[in-house]
Amino acid sequence: MAAVNVDKLSLKELIDLEAKVKKALALARDRERMEIKKKVADLAETHGFSVAELFGGGRGRGPGKNKSVGVAKYANPENKLDTWTGRGRKPNWLVERLKKGAKLSDFEI
Repeated sequence: MAAVNVDKLSLKELIDLEAKVKKALALARDRERMEIKKKVADLAETHGFSVAELFGGGRGRGPGKNKSVGVAKYANPENKLDTWTGRGRKPNWLVERLKKGAKLSDFEI
C-alpha cells in the first residue's frame, strides 16, 4: 500500500480522504462481522446445532419478553447470509447499492 503524505494535501483532499476512510472502515467492519457470523454458523452446523438453538432467537431480550422476529425479505447478492427484514435501519451493504442506483426490489428474496 502506498503511503499518503497528509501534510501536503489540501483541505478538500483531506475531506475526501476522510470520507473514503470512513466508508472503508464501515465496509471492513461489515465484512469481518459477516465472516465471524459464518464461522459461528458453520461451527454450530458441524456439531448439529443452529445458531438460534445455541444463542436464542433474539438480542437482549430478557425472560418474558417474547417479541416477534421479522422474516428476512432482502438479501445481499454477494452473501446470502446477509439479510434484512425491511424493518429498522438499512444495512450498509444495502445503502451502498441503493446509492449506486439499485432498486430495493432487486434484493428481494
